[in-house]
Amino acid sequence: MTTYFISRHSGAMQWAQQQGFNVDKQLQHFEPETTQKGDVILGTLPINLVAIVCQKGGRYFHLSLDVPVEARGKELSASDMDNYNARLEEYTVTKL
Repeated sequence: MTTYFISRHSGAMQWAQQQGFNVDKQLQHFEPETTQKGDVILGTLPINLVAIVCQKGGRYFHLSLDVPVEARGKELSASDMDNYNARLEEYTVTKL
């Protein structure tokens, strides 16, 4: 079992480190086909890729934030993420 943190944003990477998550690999890009049963993926993946992770037996935790309109599209620091209630929420997705 491997735990991945997927993000291309340095603030998100710093936030994950500050939260003390036990991450084996930090990646900017993730190939869901490499998922092994029991792998844990943390980050923000498109729903179609989450479906592949789940189909292969992985667990997906989405990095969710409550970002106000004026902060959207801007690089966020780890502190900003704390201020915007950053959290990891588990989702299971099935393609129909």
